[in-house]
Amino acid sequence: MTITFADLALRPSTIEALNAHGFTSPFAIQEMVLPIALSDGDVIGQAKTGTGKTLAFGIPLVERVIAPQDPEWADFANAGLPQALVVVPTRELCVQVAKDIEELASARGIRVLAVYGGKAFEPQIEQLQSGVEIVVGTPGRLLDLYRQGQLKLNKVARLVLDEADEMLDLGFLPDVEKIFTSTPIRQQTMLFSATMPGDIIALARRFMSQPVHIRTQDNDDESAVVSRVEQHVLRAHALDKIEMLARILQAQNRGPTMVFCRTKRTCQKTADDLLERGFRAAAIHGDLGQSARERALSDFKAGKSDVLVATDVAARGIDIEGITHVINYQCPEDGKTYVHRIGRTARAGAHGIGVTFVDWDDMTRWSLINQSLKLGLDEPVETYSSSDHLFTSMRIPVGSTGRLKASKPADTPTRSPATKGKPRAKMDTQTRPKTERTRIRNKKFKETASEKN
Repeated sequence: MTITFADLALRPSTIEALNAHGFTSPFAIQEMVLPIALSDGDVIGQAKTGTGKTLAFGIPLVERVIAPQDPEWADFANAGLPQALVVVPTRELCVQVAKDIEELASARGIRVLAVYGGKAFEPQIEQLQSGVEIVVGTPGRLLDLYRQGQLKLNKVARLVLDEADEMLDLGFLPDVEKIFTSTPIRQQTMLFSATMPGDIIALARRFMSQPVHIRTQDNDDESAVVSRVEQHVLRAHALDKIEMLARILQAQNRGPTMVFCRTKRTCQKTADDLLERGFRAAAIHGDLGQSARERALSDFKAGKSDVLVATDVAARGIDIEGITHVINYQCPEDGKTYVHRIGRTARAGAHGIGVTFVDWDDMTRWSLINQSLKLGLDEPVETYSSSDHLFTSMRIPVGSTGRLKASKPADTPTRSPATKGKPRAKMDTQTRPKTERTRIRNKKFKETASEKN
């Protein structure tokens, strides 16, 4: 028998908000976490990317927070101070998680605030001073506001650490420990991650009280990729990659697509090349300002662009619906990065296609990834943009080229028909306009000469 959210002990407003956004039945991680989290137990949730971890902790937070519309609000001593804190590793994930929680919380008037770097402090401080129930933030900005005395953590009762292994990779562990020690009345701690390295387990043992470890994957499948992803690995020449990519982007039934690069420079160049070829592409990487990154993500979600070229800053935790293809333009560094990249497709049970370009210099790196994940793709097929098997395997219409539109001709100076064939006249030096400095100098010279006379 399939369980629904209506079968759980949730507020009617929460069930209504879930149904309004198309969620009627919980995913596996949600079904296993919610009974424990709703009873205030500490939880370590481990599941593959794209399996609904955000709602697994978002629902309990919304359920337990005392809202301004609740009868208890009038007698609540900590009214307006943060009651729940969610710590995430990246700005993009911060925005996404805050949005998801706000969609559940808005019916009860619960105020949710996203705090992250790259934005001015003042608007975030103003919102904190006006009152906030749930704060979602990145470690650096959270601690900056805390040290300024603007963010009060001493009344936080519920703390969530999302994408914990990514925190470790980015060197945020000391900041996370500081945040833990700054929440003295914490009643509940939840930690979510796709993998569980030793340092994260040690952190959990230190700051959590008898946590229940919930896994929705087999022990020997911890780093396995999403099983529904159709994976292709192609040995590609560096100078031919953009042509191959352009043809793959014309595949049948190709929807929103993410293209991953290792470096910021390659990311921007690839996006620029695609734009010049007629594709609706946008880039997101560390050299862009926060507003530009948010605009690129917003345009991609809204369908204004259908190709998002990104570095690994966007490879974790960004929930964008309907991505049909993930293309690794540059080979990932390791197996974990590969898992999280292609995990952007085949989310929530959908089908997806993952393509990895392996340059000759990347063969050793790919061999290690293949062995660690047991993919059985140890010999990438040598492929060119004109290869028949590329068109067949990717379902690319025959005759597709690397452009949707002709290249723009170089700009050249134009001359009117009346002057064609005639030599260009040189400007008479006597007729050239004098600069302001020359004009003033001549004026002073005349005035001086007049005085002498």
